[in-house]
Amino acid sequence: MSTPVIGVLALQGDVREHLGALAAAGAEARTVRRPEELAEVDGLIVPGGESTTMSKLAALFGMLEPLRARVRAGMPVYGTCAGMIMLAEKILDPRSGQETIGGIDMIVRRNAFGRQNESFEAAVEIAGVAGGPVEGVFIRAPWVESVGAEVQVLAEYGGHVVAVRQGNALATSFHPELTGDHRLHRFFVELVRAGSRGAATGAP
Repeated sequence: MSTPVIGVLALQGDVREHLGALAAAGAEARTVRRPEELAEVDGLIVPGGESTTMSKLAALFGMLEPLRARVRAGMPVYGTCAGMIMLAEKILDPRSGQETIGGIDMIVRRNAFGRQNESFEAAVEIAGVAGGPVEGVFIRAPWVESVGAEVQVLAEYGGHVVAVRQGNALATSFHPELTGDHRLHRFFVELVRAGSRGAATGAP
């Protein structure tokens, strides 16, 4: 697959920035709001935003179960900030009624790095991403409290896990789409390409 089709879950959050970063990284980028649109993409980004609102809207739009089914089936997925929370199997301090998609065996703490006025940028070394540190934009960012045995920790900042991968699922605490550095999006595009090749050939 030369140009994978990658969706951005467009219920709430910084959708436009991810669409631009995906296009710059060599993907065909589409918004995804309905189950039929989800069925047409090879991979999906769950963007930053407000995880409680995103959870409620996903339920309202009938997206939670289709999302869970695609992720369980191995669709490549990348969650940033609130998207990391959405991909967690467990939230340490969930709001009432807050649900997740799951897909990464991790426990995540919401707003762990502080509130909006405590947002910051920091250089973060990401395992598997060449070219030196990426600039991480942390806005009401979560961190990962603990991970299961199958989860690979890709990066830490300040002694806390901020980037992880489990199979075809990737998550970061920060917003790479806000920096103009598209290396993490290229990393994900290649993950989608590899996953699609495996699906086409029957390879694991």
